[in-house]
Amino acid sequence: MIDYILLMHDDARAEADDAAWARYFEHLHRSGAFEGGSSIGAGQCFRKDGEPGQASGHLSGFIRVKAADLDAAKAFLVGNPVYEQGGTVEIRELPHD
Repeated sequence: MIDYILLMHDDARAEADDAAWARYFEHLHRSGAFEGGSSIGAGQCFRKDGEPGQASGHLSGFIRVKAADLDAAKAFLVGNPVYEQGGTVEIRELPHD
């Protein structure tokens, strides 16, 4: 299984209610693929030398899942409140380094 992170962007047409998130997380838990997640607050970027880039202000949360491949990870978009409200969910593989 491969680790993936779903990054929710802050561009949905409407904010999802708590019940929608509860249903979605229940689905993820039942799948056995859920590895954790959280909303993401404001932050800053730091760099030892020079000016750092700006923090990505458009990210609102993340969910970590295990899936056989990207297509299997994409299946977790169904029911995601951000995705269902027309927002962007970015899926990234988390390589084992």
